[in-house]
Amino acid sequence: MATALRMEVNPSSIIKAVKRMKKKERQIFIEDLIAATSPEYLRSIREARWDYKAGRVKDHDEVFGR
Repeated sequence: MATALRMEVNPSSIIKAVKRMKKKERQIFIEDLIAATSPEYLRSIREARWDYKAGRVKDHDEVFGR
């Protein structure tokens, strides 16, 4: 039987913990947080993957020039 533990965590504690992370770990955490809280973000990733598979992409030079 699973047991749940309820904890109160204030925003400043979370901010301090995130600031202590290495840059790469922080980037991954933020992406995971956005993905977990934003269906629109996940939908945009799915659409981008479909576009890529269908060949509907442009390289950097096509978009921004040289």
